[in-house]
Amino acid sequence: MAYSVLTVNPGSTSTKIALFNDETPVWDEVIRHPTEDLARFVAVSEQFDFRLFTIKDCLAKHGGGKFDAVVGRGGIIDPLPGGTFRVDPVLVERLKTGKPWEHASNLGGRLALGLAEDVGSDVPAFIVDPVCVDELIPEARIMGLPELPKPSFSHALNIKATVRLASRALRKPWEELSVVVAHMGGGVSVVAHKHGRIIDTSNGTDSGPFSPSRCGEIPVGDVVRACFSGKYAEKELKREFAGKGGLLAYLGTADVREVKEMIRRGGDIGKKAALVYHSMAWQIAKEIGAQAISLNFGNDSERSGAGHIDIKHGMTRHMDAILLTGGIAYDSEFVMMIQDRVQWIARVLVYPGEDEMLALAQGGLRVLNGEEKAKLYGDYAPKK
Repeated sequence: MAYSVLTVNPGSTSTKIALFNDETPVWDEVIRHPTEDLARFVAVSEQFDFRLFTIKDCLAKHGGGKFDAVVGRGGIIDPLPGGTFRVDPVLVERLKTGKPWEHASNLGGRLALGLAEDVGSDVPAFIVDPVCVDELIPEARIMGLPELPKPSFSHALNIKATVRLASRALRKPWEELSVVVAHMGGGVSVVAHKHGRIIDTSNGTDSGPFSPSRCGEIPVGDVVRACFSGKYAEKELKREFAGKGGLLAYLGTADVREVKEMIRRGGDIGKKAALVYHSMAWQIAKEIGAQAISLNFGNDSERSGAGHIDIKHGMTRHMDAILLTGGIAYDSEFVMMIQDRVQWIARVLVYPGEDEMLALAQGGLRVLNGEEKAKLYGDYAPKK
């Protein structure tokens, strides 16, 4: 049986929508929201009615239609396992709060429910693999201070979709794979994905390798000094770390293509650009190595030393592959710099770009087809 699925992906200044018949795209649109329109709203949550209206207007231009499900981008809320979650009143109320911080993706589930209710009471709304997916093993949570455990944030939607793609190439069920995945886009997430779970992550928000616009991991002492220097307000400093860091801080651009043009032109700026460009690849390769070690944790036999790296054959006993994905994976030169450094650990498979809309549709289809049971946020929410 074929299913019709509408997907909704709200961003800071746009909302992407797409219609699928099973996994085949029928149409897609990017609705741009002028800055002056969004400026009327104090909080992101207040944009709900405005965005819902613009989506309905866009749907009308496509002839409206009925859907078997509507799937929205998952938000930044409490730690949740991966999977597809049914949007219900409990989840909606949580998405409205905007904590630990406001993000446009928190509108995804609410918009999906609003659109589904327009079609009929029996049409489900879902979110899939939100940014807050947390499946870390206990060892991964321990940091230097007990009151500051490691948070789990990653590009989970694309990461898990990429693992499913690799399972086909490797001819092995995705829930049996052990892989390291590096999502390389505006932010960089490098994770250890083992048997269907992200058991460790570099945390694509504020640690791990630097990226085109994020600073990645920096010495905590320097962070403290910056906090108390009087130079920055809290929001400004956060923006420096995640938004104005990485390539942008060093070279004035977050576009890798522009960085490569600087390198091509040569001179002092070319030498600087080459150094920073190579350093980003080097840091990602280092983190891949670290996450390869994480794959050797998780059960008693591995802790007792059963896992090892076979230098001669270049493979770990507990590792199937290294997966490179995200927009930067289109850069063959950058990919080669990483591959040259890590291919002794495991084979490298490259899946350039990301197709979040398809990944959202696939999450809804797995539930509609009976391959997966939809989870409920209330079963995982912190108890009051």
